[in-house]
Amino acid sequence: MARNIYRLGITGVVFAAGIAFAMLVLRAPVSTGKTDAPVAAKSEAKTLDRSDVPMDDERIQAAEIGLGDAGPGTVAKRLVVPGAIIPDTDRVARVTVKLAGTVSELRKNIGDEVARGEVLGMIESREVAEARSEYLASKLSDDLQQELTGRDKGLAEGRAIPEQQYIKSRSAAAQSRMRFDIARQKLLALGLDDTEVAATPTAPEGTLRLQAVRAPISGRVVERKVEIGTAIGRDSQSPELFVLVDLGKVWIEMSVAANDLASVHEGQNVRISVAGGSVVGTAKVRFVNPVLDKETRSARVVAEIDNPERMWRPGAFVTAAIAVEERAVPVVVPMTAVQSVAGRKAVFVRTADGFRKRDVVLGQRDGASVEVSSGLKPGERVATSNSFSLKAELSKPTDED
Repeated sequence: MARNIYRLGITGVVFAAGIAFAMLVLRAPVSTGKTDAPVAAKSEAKTLDRSDVPMDDERIQAAEIGLGDAGPGTVAKRLVVPGAIIPDTDRVARVTVKLAGTVSELRKNIGDEVARGEVLGMIESREVAEARSEYLASKLSDDLQQELTGRDKGLAEGRAIPEQQYIKSRSAAAQSRMRFDIARQKLLALGLDDTEVAATPTAPEGTLRLQAVRAPISGRVVERKVEIGTAIGRDSQSPELFVLVDLGKVWIEMSVAANDLASVHEGQNVRISVAGGSVVGTAKVRFVNPVLDKETRSARVVAEIDNPERMWRPGAFVTAAIAVEERAVPVVVPMTAVQSVAGRKAVFVRTADGFRKRDVVLGQRDGASVEVSSGLKPGERVATSNSFSLKAELSKPTDED
């Protein structure tokens, strides 16, 4: 009996020891020949490397990646309306003549650039010939009378002639000067300038019947309405010879609905773009018509834009975005600098070795620019164009993938 009890005790101890050993084996980690610490370090290093894109200056230039500094700027809430480019009415000149005659010479054609005062053509006119002849006659008579009056003055002072004779001579001189001035004013009224009038006494005889047609403004010839031999002036059918337009500044004519008119006023900036946005410029509101159109119930708004390169062509349709509410922000970048990486907005900041992806939070967008609310500091240099190539580099698999 005692022996059986002893055997059962030994068996129980052995069974319990087996269960304990099995539990230890199940809980022990499977050995891979590597410790846990290096694995964690490697995983962390891999995460850090996925934000960096190594790239030297040569590769940056080859990839045509543009660089720019993030910094303060202005963003605006804009009212977008259609518009059309028209010439500035203060820079349009219709060249006419004030006499009857015939076109004898044309020196400018459509498309030619002209300077103010430059000769566009020549008019042959009997009227100008008569006016110049009258001017020459009155000038000769006046010169003679002034000389006689000067002589009579000296004689009267020496009491060689009666004072009454000197008074008559002085009156005649005043009348001759008045006739000379009238003849001169007639030439000016016909369109001659002071230089041409003064040169009349020494001008060749054959040119006395000719009058030069000069450009009143600098600009471009957009219309030429006469040919050589065309009769012009008074009863003729050609009151205009040329139409000149100075395109150094042009107007943007817009139509703004009555509901939006309260937020539009003179002096506001307007971003102008043609179809496709290939050409973009900034204009300034010059005029807001207080009277609404009866049919459209909208007001005419005119903005002015500089056009030194002649990019803005009258007649073209544009999209106008009027800045009705503007505010300054500390950091602005071009939209081309922003990429979506793993569902988040990011920019690529220039580093000593290349670029580093930086997650950012965007604010208000204004055309081609956008506010960066957080994630970027003023003055940091970022990729502003072709940044998609950096995103592609970042997405390439590495040796650890």
